[in-house]
Amino acid sequence: MNIIVLNGSPRPAGNTKAMIEAYQAGAESAGHSVQVFDICKMNVHGCLACEYCHTKEVRVCVQKDDMQEIYPVLDEADMIVLASPVYYHGFSGQLQCAINRIYALDHPKNLKKAALLLSSGDTGVYGGAIYAYQNSFLAYLHLEDMGIFTAAGDENKSASLLTTLKSAGAAL
Repeated sequence: MNIIVLNGSPRPAGNTKAMIEAYQAGAESAGHSVQVFDICKMNVHGCLACEYCHTKEVRVCVQKDDMQEIYPVLDEADMIVLASPVYYHGFSGQLQCAINRIYALDHPKNLKKAALLLSSGDTGVYGGAIYAYQNSFLAYLHLEDMGIFTAAGDENKSASLLTTLKSAGAAL
């Protein structure tokens, strides 16, 4: 299975990255291919709502930024993993820009599954991100949920969390 991970954390060695690495290690140990895009290091702009992708050149975004690297991988992916620290009960702004730009593809060609990885400093802050994931990805794109994984405070980078994530990746 081809898996694309959109990492919305600006911290290269942060809690979200640790979650991704554990999940990726498990998935790769099971023979899956995983490609991670560190959105915060990329030049990805927000959607312009110009409708070029749906009216002029179908499935082509008018903006020529780093989303052009992501689109072909996303179209070939069987699964997408959204990973983000929680900012004000939602995804990081950088990840939200990339998520909005998926609109250009409408429904990525092979995408069938999704998972969500969220890190935070406190519990009870995941509602907005989970709502967006469940409605914008699972429901709208008709994807199978492969799990929602959260970590708060001392859970971040804990051995039990990383073991759980590695096992979840390996079980795909």
